[in-house]
Amino acid sequence: MSWIKKLVYVLCLVAFLSVSAGCEDQGTGEKLGKKFDEAVDQAKDKMDGMSDKAKETYEDMKDKAKEVMDK
Repeated sequence: MSWIKKLVYVLCLVAFLSVSAGCEDQGTGEKLGKKFDEAVDQAKDKMDGMSDKAKETYEDMKDKAKEVMDK
């Protein structure tokens, strides 16, 4: 086998080992990032629900004010 083919095999082996070593368990930063993203998503969902409730309340108040003004 020529030295070029050996070099290619070694480089491929090193590349494979580098990729497989990079696929370890998540680190602390990645875990915290995921938890932060989940918390932001939950907060957004709650804010959307509050927004809908606020709109309904506003519409109710507007209707009641209109009734009072029409009297």
